[in-house]
Amino acid sequence: MAVLHYTLDFKLRAPADVSATVRGLQSIFQEQEMTENVHDSEGHGYLATFLGKNGRFAILRMHSHGLVTFDLQCLEGDDVVQVDNLLNALEKKLKALLDGKIQRIKRLPVLIRGGDVDRYWPTADGRLMEYDIDEVVYEKDSAYQNIKILHSRQFGNMLILNGDVNLAESDLPYTQAIMGSGKEHYGGKEVLILGGGDGGILHEAVKLKPKMITMVEIDELVIDGCRKHMRKTCGNVLDNLKGDCYEILVQDCVPVLKKFAEQGRTFDYVINDLTAVPISTAPEEDSTWEFLRLILDLSIRVLRPGGKYFTQGNCVNLTDALCEYEKLLCRLSCKVDFSKEVVCVPSYMELWVFYTIWKK
Repeated sequence: MAVLHYTLDFKLRAPADVSATVRGLQSIFQEQEMTENVHDSEGHGYLATFLGKNGRFAILRMHSHGLVTFDLQCLEGDDVVQVDNLLNALEKKLKALLDGKIQRIKRLPVLIRGGDVDRYWPTADGRLMEYDIDEVVYEKDSAYQNIKILHSRQFGNMLILNGDVNLAESDLPYTQAIMGSGKEHYGGKEVLILGGGDGGILHEAVKLKPKMITMVEIDELVIDGCRKHMRKTCGNVLDNLKGDCYEILVQDCVPVLKKFAEQGRTFDYVINDLTAVPISTAPEEDSTWEFLRLILDLSIRVLRPGGKYFTQGNCVNLTDALCEYEKLLCRLSCKVDFSKEVVCVPSYMELWVFYTIWKK
């Protein structure tokens, strides 16, 4: 059973009169049959907890620097009208008691904790987003990752890997950007896709009549889930591992890239849809940065003269990480140049950077 968490904040221009404010609120808590327990805040203002019927639990804090916060937790299924009446009564009373001192009042939408469907996912730069998710469509644990496909009323089905929003059916702008935003001519060309298990890039690339597309995806369960539940993204290209102008290899791309490089096999376009630039430049991320460098080096080796390498970067707010990635481009085994484009990806709810890289 989920817990519903309500919040009500009053930011004040000056500290409140604690005694007068507490006395003024007592009648409301008494009407709600809530038992008060005052705690020693060690000189940091007033702190009290309240227990009420149906398992309701509340915290009232009046901070000495001029902030009043009220948190209320209720079990799912509690009387919503009663809860709203309590919050409305508190807000109205506090407005009267704190008149002249109020700088801002903030009452956030209810936070649903522990629900059957997880609606909260962080952006790349750590901000919390609430999605209109109403159904878990698919969930599997593969040898590599946790795979979820959730349904959003706004974005359609969304692929989430290890808690990271990867792609939704609404996210054609992502696919277009990582393919060059319509500026490239794929007709008669050879294309290598790294990752891309959702089938979005493959589906769009096939329409452009290339000579051959080779897609290398390590996780067959991603392909299976998207084949069934991301049809608006992948069409029918995941129905078979081979088509008239494409082949899907369910393998680790690193040994495949090494084999292609040894064989001298090259491509006009390499599209890396494996992973975003790490959000951190901390030492514990060294292995991820080394993986990115390895993929870059190997990909450039199998790129034909005049060919292009496309990849996602990360959120525009992660300037340090993006700067580190651009420095990495200067340390590859051969000299490259690059351009970048910023695109709004609908389900990410943030601006995203994409890179085009080519040999000098």
